[in-house]
Amino acid sequence: MKALLLTIATAGSMLLTAQAGAAVDAKAAEALAQKSGCLACHTVEKKVLGPSYKDVVAKYKGDKTAEAKLVEKVKKGGSGVWGPMPMPAMGGQVKDADITTIVQWILSL
Repeated sequence: MKALLLTIATAGSMLLTAQAGAAVDAKAAEALAQKSGCLACHTVEKKVLGPSYKDVVAKYKGDKTAEAKLVEKVKKGGSGVWGPMPMPAMGGQVKDADITTIVQWILSL
């Protein structure tokens, strides 16, 4: 029983550490967004071709499924949510792990 509790506690601690690490490394995530081409169409504060990241955060505030939705949107692309300008699919160009990191950074803003 003690071994099971210790295992659960360790796993929970590792999960919290991983989540905190993702949130803390904002500079690396922003650099990844730059390298991946995201900042050619988006900025943190204002709309360019696509919505600002702050507008994205406001739209999905309180949505517990926001991360999964946005990861899929980035992978597959889409149009019509933020206006007529389509967002190209990035799934073939950017690694899934990098997309997840970028989306987590956006949602942390």
